[in-house]
Amino acid sequence: MPITRTRVPYFLAVGIGLLYAFVARFILGEPFINDNGLLTGSFLLITPVAIGALTAHYLPPTEGKWRRLVVAPFFAVMLFLFCALLFHLEGFICIAIIGPLYLLLAFFGAFIYSAIADLQDKKDNKTLVVAAFALLPFITAPLENQFNNPDDFRRVENIVLINAPAAVVWQHIIRVAPIPAQDLGPSLIDDIGFPRPIEATLTHEGVGGVRHATFERGVEFIETVDDWQPLRRLSFSIAPNTATIPPTTFDEHVIVGGRFFDVLRGTYELQPAGPGRTRLVLYSEQRLSTHLNWYAGLWTGYVMSEIQGRILAVLRRRCEAPAATAWAVPRPARR
Repeated sequence: MPITRTRVPYFLAVGIGLLYAFVARFILGEPFINDNGLLTGSFLLITPVAIGALTAHYLPPTEGKWRRLVVAPFFAVMLFLFCALLFHLEGFICIAIIGPLYLLLAFFGAFIYSAIADLQDKKDNKTLVVAAFALLPFITAPLENQFNNPDDFRRVENIVLINAPAAVVWQHIIRVAPIPAQDLGPSLIDDIGFPRPIEATLTHEGVGGVRHATFERGVEFIETVDDWQPLRRLSFSIAPNTATIPPTTFDEHVIVGGRFFDVLRGTYELQPAGPGRTRLVLYSEQRLSTHLNWYAGLWTGYVMSEIQGRILAVLRRRCEAPAATAWAVPRPARR
């Protein structure tokens, strides 16, 4: 598509929004500005608002509201996310997490700026308005740095009904045999880069036993059993085996056991659900430590629920397989 004179303002507006996004990313990511890096309201909430305001400011009103409020902010944000991924500034997981938030807030910023600018008669006043939007993230970042990250402890629970007795289910949860990828089925979390679960081993049965839960790409969690109630409950603490996890597996902002996120515990509970049926409950407890726990919690809750739900689905199929349940069916005594 040739760049004609009528398209120059459009490319200028998108280009300025893109340039501003990179400037904000590098400055706000510096520890002397905010030692929380990019997991701050200044970068994740206020910066996209400013991007939207800038694109709306530099695109003339003659271009129409659709281009000013939606199209230009959309392309500025998408180009920024694409370039951040292309140049390895952020991992795909982080891009997927912040993408929807950035787009929504960029549209909001363009709308708010336009509403305010339309009330101004002079061009200089509009320049002051957009300058205020652009400077706001750099003003709020040092202020945000004065507050510690709050700890938010959350629980994610999944339940599945299994047509098998508790004795069968118990044998399948204390150790989880290797899971082929095709048994898990497709999932969005695979597409955005989260490793698939592989297996869970157990050193010995009872309290003090250690499960090694392994995932793809060298990810391993050490799970120490501290509650062992056969046929009823299995609970364990969780610690990532940092010696086996390559630094490229997770982005620094989403690494398990890091300063922002950790998985603390896992629990299986077996509940009777009628003759030959068991209700299996799997829940985990996590810690979030960011200034945006409300948004991060949406993603961690979804990811943990998806991981747990897929594991439970595999366990149900295995427990309900004829070979798994045959040994648990009482045989008539010989006469």
